[in-house]
Amino acid sequence: MRVAVLGAGYAGLTVARRLERRLPDDVELVVVDESEDHLVQHELHRVVRFPDLAETITVPLSEVLSRADLRQARVTDVDAEAGVATLSPVDGAGTEELDYDAAAVCLGAETAFYDLPGVEEHATPLKRLPHAEAIRADAMAAPGGDAVVGGAGLSGVQVAGELAELSAAEDLDLGVTVLEMADRIAPGFDGTFAGAIREELEAREVAVETGATVESADDEAVTLGDGRTFPHDVFVWAGGIRGPAALDGERQRTGGDLRVGEATFVVGDAAAVVDEAGAEVPASAQTAVREARTAASNLLRVVNAARVTDETDEDPRFDAYRYEEAGWVVSVGNGAVAEVGPAVVSGDLAKAVKAVIGAGHLGSVGAIEEATDLVREELGWPGAEAFDFSPLAAHLEGYVATDATDPSSLGEFERRFVGPLLGLSELGATEPVDLTDLTRATDRDHPGSPANLLFRTLFGPAEAAADFETVTISTKADDADETEE
Repeated sequence: MRVAVLGAGYAGLTVARRLERRLPDDVELVVVDESEDHLVQHELHRVVRFPDLAETITVPLSEVLSRADLRQARVTDVDAEAGVATLSPVDGAGTEELDYDAAAVCLGAETAFYDLPGVEEHATPLKRLPHAEAIRADAMAAPGGDAVVGGAGLSGVQVAGELAELSAAEDLDLGVTVLEMADRIAPGFDGTFAGAIREELEAREVAVETGATVESADDEAVTLGDGRTFPHDVFVWAGGIRGPAALDGERQRTGGDLRVGEATFVVGDAAAVVDEAGAEVPASAQTAVREARTAASNLLRVVNAARVTDETDEDPRFDAYRYEEAGWVVSVGNGAVAEVGPAVVSGDLAKAVKAVIGAGHLGSVGAIEEATDLVREELGWPGAEAFDFSPLAAHLEGYVATDATDPSSLGEFERRFVGPLLGLSELGATEPVDLTDLTRATDRDHPGSPANLLFRTLFGPAEAAADFETVTISTKADDADETEE
């Protein structure tokens, strides 16, 4: 009997590692991916500014999978009814067919360009390491130029923040603009969270244009539906997703059991899931990792049912995925914003949450050295190299995939880490509580914050002292009109 896992991103790797521990020894497990490495996708934007980080966010599949038959190939078609996947070897010509008895299709999503004239031709998406490297190269080659990011979801926000920080660090004097069709950035998220993200962008002099519908692009400018044009030397497109080519560019619709066909399950961004509660599940890393647990359980049910000698015509009783939002965190250059329960925070606390999430994911797939390196890189604390991270590594050694963190949301480990914030729920805070002004005040990376001005005065150029004036801090979390100076 053969079980196939098609794709080794967040969902695919989680499924494969769970199956490695639980499949009977006589069942063959095949994992197919076009890359030899697992990519920590939620840190890809960092490579725009820190190219050496590529080594930390890529994990060889051969190091984290022990019994699976690894095949490096592109999946070009999946026939769920027949139980056949068509593969195109990366290092050769032609195609081959992979028969399977059960499979998880974890091919992720591809960038959607919506047939907008010139956009796909002139823009760079952010899905692979070469994309991040190309964006960096374009920026470095265009001092004094303009960078345009199409789409202000979390991916667009993060790459815009990196471009702004790269410009500042390399003295490129880039003008960075984000274009968003909706009436606010991060339109799929809570307004308080989205507002805090916008403040982080604008503090880094990123121009935010909402209600801006891209109509077309050429090699010089992006044109909007209202006739405005935005010149570009760097053009990044993060304006939407579509299903993988192997599924004809469509995100396969599934129910909560994730099943299509008799024994094929579509998991992660490749699927458009309606969960057991009837809710449409958003495409995110949060759902990809958690759906993977459901898919792995259901694959095991298929295998076990097939091994029963007294077979019946009844299908196995499959588990059903139910969406639960646990919180979010997004980096904006050297800053970050997190929504933890009802609290929205920024500054070092948000950055620490993001670092813990990244380390937790890497720890859950067995990449302990990369996990500790990522904490150092993410926090960026002065002298971080001198810190002893062995206790963290020891903790992560036992942090197995059954408790796998979600790279863009908060799992149980992260919930314990930020428990005091979640305590706001127990105090009756059900609406978002904006704590960003309070947490930002101590953030040395937020331009204009008291901590930033002090840091620049002590360690930066002499002229920074001229900026160190009376700073007003509002306490929006208390809904008060008073301020402290």
